[in-house]
Amino acid sequence: MRMTTQPTAIDLFAGAGLFSYAFAEEGFRLIQAVELNEVACRTYQTNLGNHIVNGEVEKVRPAGYCDVLIAGPPCQGFSTLGKRRHDDPRNMLSLQVVRWTQLTNPRIVVIENVAAFLDAPVWDVLRGRLTAQGYTVEPFVLNAYDFGVPQLRSRSFTIATRGDLPDIRRPRGPRVRTVREAWRGLPSEPDGMNGHVAPEPSKIALSRMQHIPRGGDRRDVLRRAPHLAPPSWHFLGCQVSDVWGRMSWEAPSNTLRTAFLNASKGRYIHPSQNRVISLREGCRLHSIPDTWEFCGTPYQVARQIGNSVPPRLGRAVARAVRRTISS
Repeated sequence: MRMTTQPTAIDLFAGAGLFSYAFAEEGFRLIQAVELNEVACRTYQTNLGNHIVNGEVEKVRPAGYCDVLIAGPPCQGFSTLGKRRHDDPRNMLSLQVVRWTQLTNPRIVVIENVAAFLDAPVWDVLRGRLTAQGYTVEPFVLNAYDFGVPQLRSRSFTIATRGDLPDIRRPRGPRVRTVREAWRGLPSEPDGMNGHVAPEPSKIALSRMQHIPRGGDRRDVLRRAPHLAPPSWHFLGCQVSDVWGRMSWEAPSNTLRTAFLNASKGRYIHPSQNRVISLREGCRLHSIPDTWEFCGTPYQVARQIGNSVPPRLGRAVARAVRRTISS
């Protein structure tokens, strides 16, 4: 039976709202969102409306039934970049999705997280409890780059449905594939407008960057100017690493983490300038529209970006869900 009314969605652990935005762009009506971080809530409210609740998911009451429940529970306990502690109390927050599913009775549930989430014991518990509610549960691992995002970013999407599974299709036509393409039209240097700002490197950071060629990283500093390297670099030697890495113009970026304004956290140095990328450059690499407004300090904004679903990837998922519930 074809749906004739606008489908509704609720977003848990909503962050700055970019997964919600993707669903709204594909025709969903957002009736509620829940996010603990107050600054991220302000960003959500600024762009999407007042239906967001600033609070703990386990303490908030649902606004009502919905067609689709989406959620992005905390990933720190699952991420391969962290300690991957299975006893991290934040891991259990993903089971709040089960409680909200019981209360909101959605036709489809979509849970986004890092790919390693699927290997965690709590994922098996989650799948079992959703199956017990009558859902078919299937996981997918999608790379944002395959959906037109100029960033290598693999994420898991666990989909629970009481009907057909959504068919998530890669977009046709031209796609943005490189850093150069993503930044087309931006001033070459940060001008302070619309988030085009980047922290000024310290004296020692600048000295290190001056020794890093295009596509290079901290290994070049070790070889060219070992006196600029801290003891830990010498201990690790010239292992393959993206730490203090410089992006390449003709390639996509690596995954944007929450601390991409810090050169020590990954390959976040500008391809040809001695600075890390700006917030607006990060937004472009994440497929966030230039019209999106962020609240908070630069480092708070970077965290919101790094924690979010790239809109182009989110829209592909939302489009598939919309086709499924409308058929």
